[in-house]
Amino acid sequence: MIEILNHPTLLARAKGAGALVADILHTLKGRSAVGTNLLDIDRWAQEMIVAAGGKSCYVDYAPSFGRGPFGHYICTAVNDAVLHGRPHDYALADGDLLTLDLAVSLDGVAADAAISFLVGGARPPESVAMIETTERALAAGVAAAGPGARVGDLSHAIGTVLSEAGYPINTEFGGHGIGSTMHQDPHIPNTGRPGRGYTLRPGLLLALEPWVMADTAELVTDADGWTLRSATGCRTAHSEHTIAITEDGAEILTLPR
Repeated sequence: MIEILNHPTLLARAKGAGALVADILHTLKGRSAVGTNLLDIDRWAQEMIVAAGGKSCYVDYAPSFGRGPFGHYICTAVNDAVLHGRPHDYALADGDLLTLDLAVSLDGVAADAAISFLVGGARPPESVAMIETTERALAAGVAAAGPGARVGDLSHAIGTVLSEAGYPINTEFGGHGIGSTMHQDPHIPNTGRPGRGYTLRPGLLLALEPWVMADTAELVTDADGWTLRSATGCRTAHSEHTIAITEDGAEILTLPR
């Protein structure tokens, strides 16, 4: 299903959902320190979603690739975990690479975003470079988006940045359409050929999410049935924004206020 939000009221709701997601992620990043437990991050996310009148897109989420309902309010992926990180009893250590991925529905419209950052004072250069690469790839994808552009244009822009930095690219999971539900068509792989795929139209919402693993494109599923990790145990990074296609280009909805 592909939804087009062609009414100003719906776009305003999307902006509200995006701002909420961004603000929660910004707050959680500020609270994530050495010794912070992932379960506390999940609890804080729940409290902020509920206080804002939002609804979690994750708690009851039960797709074919997961084991039953996700059961938590945010994805917390540490070091070799990259996607669908299920919060568990783990205290963050200095230098951990933490990814927070959050999707919330507000007034019937969903928004989705992810940030990766280092905890504490340690700054391993390879980890810094990997995070920055996903952020640059995300910016390239946004810059390629606009009315008349094709999905392949976005995928190519993202993939060019990732591949030129030397990272293998996995295409099993990537960006996606979003609207009244979290995951919709079109699928947006993190590499592709320009000029191919669905043509973007004003009112379309997309979640773009470049993610990489340092030395592999192969994923393995954790024993929790949800968390996806690098097959080699290498570190990973993930950046994501929800954007709206406008008459003039693309607007990022998940920037903190």
